[in-house]
Amino acid sequence: MSETNLLNKTTKNHDVNSNSKTYNLNRFSVAPMLDWTDRHCRYFFRQLSKNTLLYTEMVTTGAIIHGKGDYLKYSEEEHPVSLQLGGSDPQALAQCAKLAQERGYDEINLNVGCPSDRVQNGRFGACLMGEAQLVADCVKAMRDVVDIPVTVKTRIGIDELDSYAFLCDFIEKVSANNNCDTFIIHARKAWLSGLSPKENREVPPLDYPRVYQLKRDFPHLTMAINGGIKSLEEAKEHLKHMDGVMVGREAYQNPSILAHVDHELFDNQLAIADSVSAVRAMYPYIEKELLQGTYLGHVTRHMLGIFQGIPGARQWRRHLSENAHKQGADLSVLENALKFVTEK
Repeated sequence: MSETNLLNKTTKNHDVNSNSKTYNLNRFSVAPMLDWTDRHCRYFFRQLSKNTLLYTEMVTTGAIIHGKGDYLKYSEEEHPVSLQLGGSDPQALAQCAKLAQERGYDEINLNVGCPSDRVQNGRFGACLMGEAQLVADCVKAMRDVVDIPVTVKTRIGIDELDSYAFLCDFIEKVSANNNCDTFIIHARKAWLSGLSPKENREVPPLDYPRVYQLKRDFPHLTMAINGGIKSLEEAKEHLKHMDGVMVGREAYQNPSILAHVDHELFDNQLAIADSVSAVRAMYPYIEKELLQGTYLGHVTRHMLGIFQGIPGARQWRRHLSENAHKQGADLSVLENALKFVTEK
């Protein structure tokens, strides 16, 4: 499929509009990352790209149903935004999906990819790859109570269950009867024991060809690829084979990549976002958060990498790191930090 056709490809309930054009909601997204993609992070990313699909951190059904905090809180400006759920109880997932739809989320995503011990002990994450029928039941339970898309993020295998036949069987069972039509595939297997979550992101080898083959064998499904993608040039290559691309740590550590997404991947008539303007666009949001008791550093920690590779970037990071956590820190900290990258 050509890139032009991919650009125009849409899936029911999976499209967003920009300048009167329609795009696949999953064409480009930023991965859910624990302790990183919180609501402050997502609000900042939205200043850089209007079309990128943003994912929450994984939120467990237990936290939403029994927790004391508001785990579904987000800002309207974050749209399009997807809630990633962790759980394996169909009834609990359905309850949370319904709440998420009521709160206005654009998509629900089920985590079938996280390999951490804590997640396994809760019987969710990557270990669910070994229980395809349960995953199918979970997705169906959510689909039965919501109208927004319900998607699955998974690996290509777990432990010794890493054959292509195993992967195809998993996809076939979960997608049966139009149950799930969108998958995000992390192009690595996961080891459920012996490797840390960090090692599971690096040690198992990437197998992009296997994911491409999966898309060819399931052409009726929408599939995005994830894992090790570090540039928009790489993303464009993947889009020759896949419907979408999900980028994780690179987008967080070098957010300026997002400034080019709308122009490069959605519509070349759209402007490339200016990083300094994106920082200053955060000021009203930050002022409101400060009035509500949020520490400046809770927001600015997500902004440290925005000027990566630009003269003054190190001083920008240092100034924020040394001052944003202080009692009473306000917008003057950001303005002073910006001087390192703007006054040359």
